[in-house]
Amino acid sequence: MTTTTQEFDHPWKHIIERHFQDFTKFFFPRLAKQINWQIPVEFLDQELSKVVRSAVNKSRRVDKLVKVWLLDGHETILYIHLEIQSQRDSGFAKRVFIYHYRLYDRYGPCVTSLAILGDDSPEWRPNRYQYQTPGCQMSFRFTTVKLWDYRNQLERLQKSRNPFAQVVRIHLMSLQTRHATAQRLDGKKALLQALYEANFTEPQFFDLYVFLDWVLTLPDELEHQFNEFAVICEETKKMPFITGIERQGIQKGLQQGILQKSREALIEVLKARFQRVPKPLRAKIETMEDVSVLSNLHREAVLIDSLASFAQRLQQLLPTTTVTPTTNSR
Repeated sequence: MTTTTQEFDHPWKHIIERHFQDFTKFFFPRLAKQINWQIPVEFLDQELSKVVRSAVNKSRRVDKLVKVWLLDGHETILYIHLEIQSQRDSGFAKRVFIYHYRLYDRYGPCVTSLAILGDDSPEWRPNRYQYQTPGCQMSFRFTTVKLWDYRNQLERLQKSRNPFAQVVRIHLMSLQTRHATAQRLDGKKALLQALYEANFTEPQFFDLYVFLDWVLTLPDELEHQFNEFAVICEETKKMPFITGIERQGIQKGLQQGILQKSREALIEVLKARFQRVPKPLRAKIETMEDVSVLSNLHREAVLIDSLASFAQRLQQLLPTTTVTPTTNSR
């Protein structure tokens, strides 16, 4: 059971948007105290895509751009790059720097770059990018949080009322049980029980359950055992936040959500590189049902030399259907 970056990426994005204030208070408390939470935050993902579109390459992408107001009345843009991944990335610091200066070019000196490191390599802690040429030196620092550092703070996490304390516990469990499904089942049960005992609000509980179920995936047989345990918890606690039908719907929705996001990501890369995606090509991508194939195509799309070459590659994977790159895009 290999935990991929993509499996972490979508649930983190979802819960951050739903509970951004809690996220900031937990991971960046000093910053949270400077924000005027009376003014609604704005997620500027579409704006972000315009700013960095031309910078797409093999591994670069940005997740969130959030606009907030400070208590002193000044407006600031928070740039949050959350590439939650299970392995080191040698180009990570450079990627954060590239997006930071592109955002600076648009918004000026009101951009801050923050990153969550979700890997399990204790020694990997990128927080600076620098280079030097004759007569010039550049050094860029950004703030990071290493989730692996919380593994010795589980008691504090358990007592915390901030929902992101439970998010961290769930994430750590996913790293520690990648190759141990029986242990993952036990851990998932324990974490669900902890959610019931923590007295979260119904929206908080629901979103934490979604995160738990999304990140701690299980084989069908063990998932069935977990669902039976969840029913017992609901009956015991007399808090049926999630019915059996809703639970099945969540699981199906999560799978469809990952699939749709994979399709959208592939189409977005093609648009960024070639300015258009022909209707037949787009239609074929939107009917694909294999996330792994879409992921492979995504990696190829950022480097391939033309739409024609991409269509040919797609044809190799899907030989029963003709794909043409020449029709006008939508």
